[in-house]
Amino acid sequence: MSEILLIVAGLFLPLFPLSMVFTGLFNRLGNRNVRTALLLVWPQIGLFIVSALGVEIPGWIIVWALLTAILYGFRALVLREVGLWISFIATSLWAVLWLVIGVNEVSWSELMWFGLGFSVPFVLLLLLGGELESRFGAAYTGLYNGLAQTLPRLSWLIVVVVLAIIATPLFPSFSALMTAMLNVADDSFILALMLAVAWFIWGWAGARLIQGLLIGEERDIAVVDVTAGKAWTYVVVLGALVYVGVCMTGGLA
Repeated sequence: MSEILLIVAGLFLPLFPLSMVFTGLFNRLGNRNVRTALLLVWPQIGLFIVSALGVEIPGWIIVWALLTAILYGFRALVLREVGLWISFIATSLWAVLWLVIGVNEVSWSELMWFGLGFSVPFVLLLLLGGELESRFGAAYTGLYNGLAQTLPRLSWLIVVVVLAIIATPLFPSFSALMTAMLNVADDSFILALMLAVAWFIWGWAGARLIQGLLIGEERDIAVVDVTAGKAWTYVVVLGALVYVGVCMTGGLA
């Protein structure tokens, strides 16, 4: 029975091909509020199921999760639409939460914060993608270049949010990845290497997204940057993420 429930949890802490349920829903439901709810709630359901079971995570699920993370990370490298990129990278990162669950010292409340630490930056990028859509009609890489000069506030917000997504130090995702790495490194060099490969791919995918949106020759286009007030709202949320990330990283010592 517990193994069946673990598979059910694989819908929400995505394991391929069960992961296609989330990506299909996310990309069919275009409403931004619904997408935001999915990003925030989806992994929490999986974490709740697994925590309620209170069983040790089998090694075959750990391997399955890492293969899922690598697969979706690679697939995200060629994606041009921001919404699709979010759904694939979110699937890739959430799969790694299986490795964090396996750490006995991590409580349910810490798991919840790890899940939110992964999800909130995706919500921020979803909102920033909406800013691009309102100005250009779509949020695609390569559709417009040189936004770093044209829309400086929006551009640096995109850069920092992507850094938060790809588990850069000081953000909660970094703490989660370090927790997972310390967990698997004690058991298997191969698993630790697989996690490192997934982490590298996320950074690669993030760099490609930033390059496709912000780098290039400035175009003479009449668009208005995000207001200073709106930019500060993002800064406050990002600052809160850094605070949580620093607290979690301190707990690893």
